[in-house]
Amino acid sequence: MYQTLHHFEENSMSFGPCITANDALRARCKILLLLLESTIIQMNSDTSGAIRISRVKMRDLSASWVWENPMDVHHDQSTSSETVVDSFQSGIRSGENAEHYSDGHQDDRIPYLYNSSMSPVKRMRQIARKERRDLRTAQLIQQDKETDNQMAQAAIERSKSLDTTVKRKYNIWRRDFVHPHSDSILKLMQDQMIMAKAYASIAKSKNESELYSALMAHSNASQIAVGEAHSDAELHPSALDQAKAMGHILSRAKDKLYDCDIVARTFRAMVQSTEDKVTAMRKKTAFLIQLAAKTIPKRLQCLPLQLAADYYIQGYYSKQDLDKEKLEDPSLYHYAIFSDNVLATSVVVNSTVLHAKEPEKHVFHVVTDKLNFAAMRMWFLVNPPMKATIQVENIDDFKWLNSSYCSVLRQLESARTKEYYFKVNHPTTVSAGEDNLKYRNPKYLSMLNHLRFYLPEVYPKLDKILFLDDDIVVQKDLTPLWSVDLQGMVNGAVETCKESFHRFDKYLNFSNPKISENFDPNACGWAFGMNIFDLKEWKKRNITGIYHRWQDMNEDRTLWKLGSLPPGLITFYNLTYPLDRGWHVLGLGYDPALNQSEIENAAVIHYNGNYKPWLDLAVSKYNSYWSRYVMFDNHYLQFCDIRQ
Repeated sequence: MYQTLHHFEENSMSFGPCITANDALRARCKILLLLLESTIIQMNSDTSGAIRISRVKMRDLSASWVWENPMDVHHDQSTSSETVVDSFQSGIRSGENAEHYSDGHQDDRIPYLYNSSMSPVKRMRQIARKERRDLRTAQLIQQDKETDNQMAQAAIERSKSLDTTVKRKYNIWRRDFVHPHSDSILKLMQDQMIMAKAYASIAKSKNESELYSALMAHSNASQIAVGEAHSDAELHPSALDQAKAMGHILSRAKDKLYDCDIVARTFRAMVQSTEDKVTAMRKKTAFLIQLAAKTIPKRLQCLPLQLAADYYIQGYYSKQDLDKEKLEDPSLYHYAIFSDNVLATSVVVNSTVLHAKEPEKHVFHVVTDKLNFAAMRMWFLVNPPMKATIQVENIDDFKWLNSSYCSVLRQLESARTKEYYFKVNHPTTVSAGEDNLKYRNPKYLSMLNHLRFYLPEVYPKLDKILFLDDDIVVQKDLTPLWSVDLQGMVNGAVETCKESFHRFDKYLNFSNPKISENFDPNACGWAFGMNIFDLKEWKKRNITGIYHRWQDMNEDRTLWKLGSLPPGLITFYNLTYPLDRGWHVLGLGYDPALNQSEIENAAVIHYNGNYKPWLDLAVSKYNSYWSRYVMFDNHYLQFCDIRQ
């Protein structure tokens, strides 16, 4: 036993003064393992005086065995028969003396640990855990130092790239002016004028009349120099000198008037005033757009007048429609177009026939009002569609369509409706009447707009019919629509909802229980403009009766405001089959950012909105899709100066 411990002591001393914490830990673990396999020889004498020798493995010792320091003067020597010789303790201390912290201090905690009543295994584990914690602490401290160094270095690099010469926006020596293609002078002068207005307001409140006058004078001069310019190249040659002069007066104003709180309040007031002006301008813009949308250009007024005059002068009124048997043949492809616009209707018919594979099987049913009947009929008599059949009818000839049967006609005859649509409380300003101008659009009052709900009555012998608006263009053969299985539905249409847009809650008043209890606000909306209707299923489900019932309930306009789409959504609720979106692309009358490939690949494109293709309001990049089907070489169009 003494030899074994002596061997341990020599090994522990051989670690040397350069021993590391990890090396010392590993050495101690090896010592512990060897100790556990060592054998302790114990000699005892019994009561008879006989000497007995016994051997025991270190690992078999119980937790009550402790290592004691034989040098301890307070230790009782009489109990040394159950202790282990102190040479092991000396060997351990020799190893401990070889350990030093990185700061040069010797670890003096080990003797205390050895003096505690703890088993060797637990003691060694405690020492190992503590050394691991110390090592991890040192590593974390080193990482923090490295991170701090990296951040400091990055801050130094960023500071090198800072341009400390850049002052305020009205400083003429900004680096922006170095760039030859920038509009920095224009932007600078615009910023200067804003600052000048702010300081002028403050100067006026503080009775600084001289400074106020100087600021306003320079502001007016800058406004003149800027004019209508949109870039530096369009500025007046004196603009740069004016910007410099404005910079000087602003510096004076800043030195004399600048107060952070006052300037902030002034800018808030300016922002509020600007927002009020923008709101007023938006109302005026909406008013003018609505006005322009419902105003017929002079050249379009000329066309029906010339056609109507020739219709009676040249005796075309006596001509009869040809191919009458085709008008009621359910095996052919029938279209319904209800319009008072001759030019628009001609584009719909021309584009449809041009893409039809068998144009002789296509029949167009055009219904217009009394005012435009002669012009519409005259146009198609002198410009018949290639091989296709066309019928033009006057809505006033439908004697069954009267106020006793039709809810809309009955409501239009009421004094309350006339007051709502025509007088609108006599608005005296543009902003007051802007909200109601849309409701006074003639199309919402025309029965042509509501005739779509009476298709079986208008065409009683047909099984299916394709309804087309007059502001659409056909770009593909539409005959496959008659083969679409509507799965028992009445209406085949393209849905228009995208995420939260164009759902029922946009069109209907869900605060009214009649609406909220019968319809889902998140139900997907769809579009009129290209709809395939199953007239057999229509009659079976009494669609016209459903329309009448809801139209009567909305006499006070509390369920929806206007138009034919809201009652259409209600009437065909859960009776609409969604067609593929490629059949019908909408938005060309209001959205200039539509996907070009979707437009070109669509079977039908729809100019729904105020920017109709025959108006000057039209989105110019969409004009070519419509104008290619206009007969600009026609002598009526040339006479009325309708040009591409």
